[in-house]
Amino acid sequence: MRWQAHSVKRAGAVRLVAGRLAWQGLGLLVAMKICVAGVLSPADLKRVEDLRPMFAGLMADLVQTSKRTDIPAVDADCVKATVQNLVEISRELSSYEYLITIEKELTSVGENDPTRDVVKFAIEQSTNILSSQRKKIAQLPDQCTRSAVALAKSQQALQVVDATTGVLNSIRARL
Repeated sequence: MRWQAHSVKRAGAVRLVAGRLAWQGLGLLVAMKICVAGVLSPADLKRVEDLRPMFAGLMADLVQTSKRTDIPAVDADCVKATVQNLVEISRELSSYEYLITIEKELTSVGENDPTRDVVKFAIEQSTNILSSQRKKIAQLPDQCTRSAVALAKSQQALQVVDATTGVLNSIRARL
């Protein structure tokens, strides 16, 4: 009975951490959805909306995996490093959110309006952050490349980073 209570408590904590990171890290993407709603196609809007649950699910999975007692400590440390990289991405992307939310209605902004350039700049910087952090996630230490668990989890993280980059690139192409 005590074990079940501990397990339920841990699962709740994992959901809380994953939820907070998802809100913080993908707030940028939701802000872009609001900002460029008149510029994006319905398919692009759907892709942006699909990023939030994908990121939240990944973070919950990574946090749970890092706390598993049935995997070696080295594997758990490798997964924790991936979590740290994703947290860093989240923090860095949030610094550009205010630039992207400057203009709420891009459809009324002209081609030569400086606001459009500010939003383009923020999206380009966000893409650069993702590219830089992708390299860090992909360059696993030797002990992590020997772990099937750590390798699989870093591949999942790379898929989320690549999906986010793809959405940003499609938005940038439309601006």
